[in-house]
Amino acid sequence: MTTTTNAYVASLPMVLTEVEVSHVERVSPSYVRLELGGSGLAECGRSGPLLDQRMKIVFPNAAGALPSFAGMDSSWWDTWLAIPEDERGSIRTYTVRDLVGSGVDTRIVVDVVVHDPDEHSGPGNDWALQASVGDRVIVLAPRLGHEFGGIEWSPGSASRLLLVGDETAVPAIRGILRDLPDDASGAAFLEVPFADDVQRDVVAPDGVEITWIPRGDAMRGASLHAAVVAWLTGAAAAAPTVGDDEVDPDLWETPVYSSSGEEVAAATQVPADTPHAGLYAWIAGESKVVTGLRRRLVNELGVDRGQVAFMGYWREGVAMRS
Repeated sequence: MTTTTNAYVASLPMVLTEVEVSHVERVSPSYVRLELGGSGLAECGRSGPLLDQRMKIVFPNAAGALPSFAGMDSSWWDTWLAIPEDERGSIRTYTVRDLVGSGVDTRIVVDVVVHDPDEHSGPGNDWALQASVGDRVIVLAPRLGHEFGGIEWSPGSASRLLLVGDETAVPAIRGILRDLPDDASGAAFLEVPFADDVQRDVVAPDGVEITWIPRGDAMRGASLHAAVVAWLTGAAAAAPTVGDDEVDPDLWETPVYSSSGEEVAAATQVPADTPHAGLYAWIAGESKVVTGLRRRLVNELGVDRGQVAFMGYWREGVAMRS
């Protein structure tokens, strides 16, 4: 297997290398688990817990070839975009489920959400459905000793935690739950397509209640929204209707960043006698569902923006760019 070990790559604050599939498993109707390995991963990792650590995978182009990253530096994104579209392949973002092994034997474990191919099938879905041992992709992942970013979990001194997501956010949520302190308390709500997608092996502190919501034929996010509002207020509420023009195409709102250009200020001090004092919410998934939850929490329930992270991981019917 060829690995990317050029000097320019060694100087980057991230691991950028070609890897090979060493294991592939269809763990449930909606998830394919992959192990990716290669000597270029020897420096992959981070000093702290993985939590919701993101990474990127570059998939082969239609001819099955991977692009060359020769000559790329810190401006790798612009350089990659300059490669003709039919040659550069596609890039998508995933969560690092786990890092196993060490040194040149390090492997990245990734759970990829899949569905039966249809008119909305993307390159990640198509590739994962057919992946086999020996297939190759390129990864961009954290490098030990460098700040890579890609972690949004930042609860500060919050005493009550709320994690919410659909099937695309399950890998991140389970990573956060695994790495929480033993005395953490709160709740996690995870919506998945089918009952067989429920992951019974999730590790979490005893004080964090986990609720799985198989969607089945129900409207996406409807039961999830109702369950979250019921946990916050004691009474369920229907999800609002969110129009196409109401969704920020780059929806990413955290206590320190706003994709909409909104001014971000330090969170106000929430009075201790309010229902939401001490709350920190992390919400990710389909953009319309996330937008509806943001509207409910911030605009209607008065949750301070500094207490929440809302992330549109994808948008139904719209092809992702990365």
